[in-house]
Amino acid sequence: AMGVYLGKQSAMQLASQEFNLDLYAKAFVDAVKDAPLLMSVDSCVVFLNKYEKRVREQEAAENRKKEEEFLAANAKREGVIQTESGLQYEVVKMGEGEKPTASSKVKVNYEGFLLNGKKFDSSIDRGQPAQFALNRVISGWTEGLQLMPVGSKFTFYIPYKLAYGEHGAGSVVPPYSTLIFEVELIEIIK
Repeated sequence: AMGVYLGKQSAMQLASQEFNLDLYAKAFVDAVKDAPLLMSVDSCVVFLNKYEKRVREQEAAENRKKEEEFLAANAKREGVIQTESGLQYEVVKMGEGEKPTASSKVKVNYEGFLLNGKKFDSSIDRGQPAQFALNRVISGWTEGLQLMPVGSKFTFYIPYKLAYGEHGAGSVVPPYSTLIFEVELIEIIK
């Protein structure tokens, strides 16, 4: 059971990387049997930290490039409007109500997606609209929702600098991620 479990864990972690399975197995067996190691444990930690940093930097560079390409192409699509900050949006349905201010508290239904189409958040899936103050969310939301009269539904294309930036949001949103949100403004809460 332990072998299967550790093997599957290792396979998931190493799936996108080139590695020598025979050398990996030897290092594993040597460590378990307390045999002489090819590297000291301290050297392994230093190596793996540097390796992980390099992988994160490569992923960040790839995300930035994908973002730039996506946003440049998206800005040319009919119906997409880009603000001075770089926020892009499409009007799906224009409401006729009041528009919120940056300090308004709002009630919305939304779904959030990464550029690869993966849904990472949804008030709809939770079965309950979200409520929050606009000055307590990512700046792309603060700016975008102020463009929406109550009753509107917009799609926002939010560049990383207006979203979760170079750090991302935990394991849910990778660093340098452009986010796509489908947002319906239900109410300004007074």
